[in-house]
Amino acid sequence: MDLIEKLKNSERLTLEDGVKLYELDIYTLGEFADKKRCELYSYKTYFNINRHINPTNVCKDICKFCGFSANRKNPNSYTMSLDEVLKISKNAIENGAKELHIVSAHNDKVSLDWYFNMFKEIKKLYPNIHIKALTAAEIDFLAKEHNLSYESVIDKMVEYGVDSMPGGGAEIFNESVRDFICKGKVSSENWLKIHKLWHQKNRQSNATMLFGHIEERKHRVEHMIRLRELQDETNGFNAFIPLVYQRENNYLKVENFPTGQEILKTYAISRLVLDNIPHIKAYWVTSSINLALVAQEFGADDLDGTIQKESINSIVGAKSANGMYLNEFVNLIKDSNFRAIERDSLYNEIKEH
Repeated sequence: MDLIEKLKNSERLTLEDGVKLYELDIYTLGEFADKKRCELYSYKTYFNINRHINPTNVCKDICKFCGFSANRKNPNSYTMSLDEVLKISKNAIENGAKELHIVSAHNDKVSLDWYFNMFKEIKKLYPNIHIKALTAAEIDFLAKEHNLSYESVIDKMVEYGVDSMPGGGAEIFNESVRDFICKGKVSSENWLKIHKLWHQKNRQSNATMLFGHIEERKHRVEHMIRLRELQDETNGFNAFIPLVYQRENNYLKVENFPTGQEILKTYAISRLVLDNIPHIKAYWVTSSINLALVAQEFGADDLDGTIQKESINSIVGAKSANGMYLNEFVNLIKDSNFRAIERDSLYNEIKEH
């Protein structure tokens, strides 16, 4: 069947179809992605009021695209105490945060309790806060470092109060690319296995893809197809988040940085290929807020949130270190002719601003 006909009939797309989508002009591609988005959500754009906390930047692993790890470009190592994490949490919640997004580097200088007690103590003080924490890469690291199974780490997450998993650590699923950009990190197979185990606990998670570095277009589509296959099985992914590679202050030398059109095409293709993952998030931290707003017309229905503070991407060039004020965030969505819908971490609507 002709590709355009498949799009018109909402047929499931193959890997070959997904690669061919990049050859369409951006207006045609955007039209189909926007149609799908509007069928699902009309002109609603979702966001939440959240706070990112990165309790340590000391990392055993070495990823060429990372400037956050103190072992590479960043000489200023830190590891927060429990009191520091609780102080940040208190301040965030007093400022309206309903989600704490807690991810760290892979610190082999601290105990397992250091990781888990912060969740336990946050939940003790703030039982209604949603904790989104521990990427599959962190779970893989903790399992190896402490001689535990993935299942054991996941059971501890549930026990200590983690509500959902972020999608980080996926990078790109092609193993030859992974060997070059993040050798030693969790494999693509194990990343998927960890999320499957999490979904089997009736818990939800997000999925990411880091693009715009040395990968090829087909690698991006392969990545999406593998996520779609797991989603067919578990239905546990809330959102897919294409993360735009940040090129400053790291060891991955990329000369051909993706254009705005290439980034928008990737959002649109995500919406069309991932027919079973509900939400496509234009994470403004990595795409820029301006391009994220345009992405609302290319399939993206979520812009993440106010964040309050962000360290991992801002250190490699993203303009996100201090987050964004709620009123500014809402007004940007509304000024682009979309409806600003505040949500909780699992996409239940809280209110329209």
